[in-house]
Amino acid sequence: MDTVAVIGGGPAGILAAGTASKQGKKVILFEKNSNIGKKLLITGNGRCNITNNCDIENFIKNIVNNKNFMYSAFYTFTNTDTINLLEYFGVKIKVEKDNRCFPKSNKAIDIINAFNKYLLFNKVSVLKNTKVNVITLNKNGTFTLHINNKKSMTFNKVILATGGKSYPKTGSTGDGYIFAKKFGHTIIEPKPALAPIKLKDEKLKKLQGISLNNTKLTAYLNNKKLHEQTGEVVFTHFGISGPAALSLSSYINRYSINKIKLEIDFLPDYNYQSLEKLIKSLFLKNQQKNICNTLCEILPKKIIVYLLDNLNIPFDKKTNNVTKDERYKIINSFKKLDLNYNGLKSIEQAIVTSGGISTKEINPSTMESKLVKGLFFAGEIIDVDALTGGFNIQIALSTGYLAGLNC
Repeated sequence: MDTVAVIGGGPAGILAAGTASKQGKKVILFEKNSNIGKKLLITGNGRCNITNNCDIENFIKNIVNNKNFMYSAFYTFTNTDTINLLEYFGVKIKVEKDNRCFPKSNKAIDIINAFNKYLLFNKVSVLKNTKVNVITLNKNGTFTLHINNKKSMTFNKVILATGGKSYPKTGSTGDGYIFAKKFGHTIIEPKPALAPIKLKDEKLKKLQGISLNNTKLTAYLNNKKLHEQTGEVVFTHFGISGPAALSLSSYINRYSINKIKLEIDFLPDYNYQSLEKLIKSLFLKNQQKNICNTLCEILPKKIIVYLLDNLNIPFDKKTNNVTKDERYKIINSFKKLDLNYNGLKSIEQAIVTSGGISTKEINPSTMESKLVKGLFFAGEIIDVDALTGGFNIQIALSTGYLAGLNC
């Protein structure tokens, strides 16, 4: 009987272990924490956005790096398979805004409990509080694992599902990159993805706590449009966060700060002409009111104060005294305000890791290494990442399933 070591008890490792055991392999899952799925507890604000209910083509569209690599995995183990598996082990799933899927209980722990049942059902041995320190490739093609209690164990196959480097407190400390590099694999430099964006602007700190539901962020690389993202933006003490900012970060994380320019459109539903018409109408109706209070009908007061201050237009200026040139400047600042980009928050504070094992060195149909026979990869350790919405966890589950199926 073939023996399989799965290193890492996140969603990728769990599916890999369960699937391999179903194929008749003797499987041991190594988890350095006291329980499996620790990172799942913090996803979706503790509710666990386990997958997305969109079709496979939309899954592919939501991948930022190496889209084509995921076709085989997504079609082999789908989002429907994820939902069916969880419901089989007692967790009902609900679909919310943007097709995001959560447990009906809104408790991530229910997902972990279901995965524990899944592993037990499939007779997977789970060694918790067990850290793999070294993996040795033997002359006969087997692998010897040296673990934290100085014990060694030998296996026919190894699946690395150790995650990336984001949220290291959950166990994702980059161990897998060290193992893979030792076997000759190329590591695409890990970068923060789905990370808050830092801005260099002291006055912007006054906007801390403001949340705008419909805002457009645009990134330029060497003055050419790279990507734009519309959605919720939250102003913080260091810059911006929220779904739109987090998603945009995944497109700019591989470029140096001085090559990226950012701008914000506070009112993407208005073009310049319609916005000018709106402001003219407001000014006409409120001729004796000051400009700040009048514009507060469009955007929060703190933003208006910030914009007027930037434009050197007095807050208390009456609307009937606003010049055509000032009105144009106001409209332009609403539609196209430059943000002083200062990088991203650290990878430890990112939701996922961008980078990892080069996909060129992994067979996308099996998840097996093209360099070392019997070595497989699954989940965030691979250089594939996606936007928010349950896509990254599904990447982990689908690649884990494929690795387990073919090991």
